[in-house]
Amino acid sequence: MELIGAIFGTHPELALFCSLAMGYALGKITIGSFTVGSVAGCLLGGVLVGQTGVVVSDDLKQAFFLLFLFSIGYRTGPQFFRSLNFGALPQIAITALLCVVALVVAALLAPLMGLSVGIAAGLLAGGVTESATLGVAIDTFAKTGADPAAQQIFDGEIATGFAVAYFVGVVATIFFHTQLAPRFYGRSLKEACAEHEAELDNNDAPMVSEHRDFEARAYRINPEFAGRTIAEIEARVPPHVRAFFDRVRRGKKILPTTRDMVLETGDIAAIAGLRSYLIDHTSMLGEEVEDPELLDLPVETSDIVVTNKAVVNQTLAELSARPEARTIFLRGIMRSGERLPVFRRVTLHMGDVLTVSGTRSHIEDAAAKLGYLDRETNKTDMVFVAFFILLGGLIGIPALKYGAIELGLGTSVGVLLGGLMAGWLRSVHRTFGFVPEATLWIFDSLGLCVFVACVGITSGPSFVTGVVESGPSLILGSVAIVLLAHGSAVFVGRKVFGINEGVLAGTCCGAGTSAPGLAAVQEAAQSQVPTLGYGLGYAVGNVLLALWGSVIVILLM
Repeated sequence: MELIGAIFGTHPELALFCSLAMGYALGKITIGSFTVGSVAGCLLGGVLVGQTGVVVSDDLKQAFFLLFLFSIGYRTGPQFFRSLNFGALPQIAITALLCVVALVVAALLAPLMGLSVGIAAGLLAGGVTESATLGVAIDTFAKTGADPAAQQIFDGEIATGFAVAYFVGVVATIFFHTQLAPRFYGRSLKEACAEHEAELDNNDAPMVSEHRDFEARAYRINPEFAGRTIAEIEARVPPHVRAFFDRVRRGKKILPTTRDMVLETGDIAAIAGLRSYLIDHTSMLGEEVEDPELLDLPVETSDIVVTNKAVVNQTLAELSARPEARTIFLRGIMRSGERLPVFRRVTLHMGDVLTVSGTRSHIEDAAAKLGYLDRETNKTDMVFVAFFILLGGLIGIPALKYGAIELGLGTSVGVLLGGLMAGWLRSVHRTFGFVPEATLWIFDSLGLCVFVACVGITSGPSFVTGVVESGPSLILGSVAIVLLAHGSAVFVGRKVFGINEGVLAGTCCGAGTSAPGLAAVQEAAQSQVPTLGYGLGYAVGNVLLALWGSVIVILLM
């Protein structure tokens, strides 16, 4: 241990990477449906390395935390600003209620249980499984004028509180929404989600085939089609089937098609659609022929980001009726990093990502009318990223003095707001500010894990003592936060707003920033319906819970 301590003392950067290696390895441990996760793993890895007494830079810790906050804001910016309308009020109210109750419970339990400010702040952050609360609380305490010794004690206490409460919070959230809440509902999540799926679609089949068996075939058109427009013929295709005329061979020429193109006797058409439909309706379409040149249609799959206000809030059924949707096939929808169910009455939100298949020209035409094509690239607009981190930090600096405490947003919350603005700007002005998904993952995962590893290293020497002294209180406190916060949100969501149970469970998991909770709810429901509520709750909950990091410290000082 002395040799390791000497190496890490001379090279603290190696101590950090040792913490990350152990942390990510610990994060892969799974017990039943519970996974430790990289955040808790890196915190524990940092605690283990911290036993050597190594010291890491606070500036390094803060810099990576700001990258994490920016990534959260950038991801959720479009969804957050979209939520600022009357239609989203029920979900905003549920999210706000859950967050406020969690704060109140933590603030009341602190004096009742004799918890210090650091332990109470860690209890709140862990109970709602929100790492941003942890970082903002540390940042706020540092501005109270505390000396280095007091700051180190606070860092150790908040790490202890967070580590214990986080594990309990994840398990309690999963248990509440998969076991307790359904008893209040009077039916299972599976039944509730099945009902909502039926409401979202007018038949039992989703808009996207399970096998996604799309292909193109060549047909010498049925003689009765001669003299008719392509629009007239395509109108015969059932609404739930995607099939269209892609190209037509007329003599030796291959012609692109338009809706008003009139077919002639002897035309050979390349018709794209579901394989099952094309096979079953061969006699109606015409004689199938071999025409490799006509069928040389390079099909690709791309992502389109929705930014056109004309299609925002439209249902998928309405979107499918638009001309630009005729020649592409929808394969999936992502919102706030989560995959949505694909049914006709699912509405589009600003920033949704549509995964579509078709020829490049058709996809580009559709992208121009729906938003923009999210082409794969490895180039990050670092000028944009750095500018909004700087801008957000500057916004958070101004503060009012109240005794020894500075009342203000702080650089942490300021950078989160900067990320929100950056994400929203990117969604409406696509010419700048691109950050690839891989880069966002680095900012999000590595940024947060470096931060919590540094917190763990700092708190290492006092961590075990803190767990022994405060462990029982933290377990009870975390359970109380989950039951009261999520319980009140579920009660109001059902009794006041009448939100579907599956959507409500997703909203609560989003408000509590609990991705493991969402995964467990989806598994219990055997449905993706909960993701319909997750995105908005996650966007608003992140902002409120980050603010609570400052509020809990100010309330208890």
